[in-house]
Amino acid sequence: MNNTNEASARPRRKTMMFDLDGTMYRGTQPIEAGIRAIEFCRAHEIPYLFLTNNSMRTPQENADHMNRMGYTDIRAEDFVNSAMAAARYVKHLNQGNRAWMIGQDGMKQALLDEGFEITDDHPDFVFIGLDKTADYAKYSKALALLLDGAKLVGTNMDRILAKPGGFEVGNGSVVAMFEYATGQKSPQIAKPYAPILETALAYAGISKEDAVLIGDNLETDIALGYNNGVRTLFVESGVHHREDIERLEVIPDETVASLDEADFLRLSAIDQTIV
Repeated sequence: MNNTNEASARPRRKTMMFDLDGTMYRGTQPIEAGIRAIEFCRAHEIPYLFLTNNSMRTPQENADHMNRMGYTDIRAEDFVNSAMAAARYVKHLNQGNRAWMIGQDGMKQALLDEGFEITDDHPDFVFIGLDKTADYAKYSKALALLLDGAKLVGTNMDRILAKPGGFEVGNGSVVAMFEYATGQKSPQIAKPYAPILETALAYAGISKEDAVLIGDNLETDIALGYNNGVRTLFVESGVHHREDIERLEVIPDETVASLDEADFLRLSAIDQTIV
């Protein structure tokens, strides 16, 4: 069998870019419709990746997390996160490769993959990613490095994070603390801002016309597409519901209560246009 001819005969399809928490799972609990959506995409050769503002986990840790909760054959290469976007964005500035960080393994791997040297000896940049183990001493060290001339880079600006029974401090609130203390402004990198989209498109090797953004958060997932001319599918499985659309003035192209309602064959058709 000629695999090259077979591949060329298949219809080219748009890439589905799925959010994670609230779309694929809630904490450690899978969203069953998410499992079925990935299985459908895989069965019908619809390309997909996972696009997340969460910088804590490495792509391999993300894959392990999903496979443990019932997804199958999820791979590290299926993920793009805000740490990867932040490291790529700063690397392209060509303003130095010495960095210090607050963050976890996802942040560290992203910096090393882009060729940064992680050091507290006069770094060019201080990256701030979510680190639930960070303490006052670590925050004070980051402040000292920033006041000494390092540039502030926050991976994402999520103000709060949902957890069972309530909320906890999001990385954006930590970044805002450093902005206030130093007078610096972090670049806007993660959803709903363009740099993370540019990273995902480059990673997938596609243009924005060949992507569909899928998520539960109107202010991040859907606003990313709304602001950048990328088709969106809003699913009511997480943060927001359709009554929030008018209030937030972020208009998805399509809305479903569950990913089971999504027509992925139609969504992925390459001639699908934004209307």
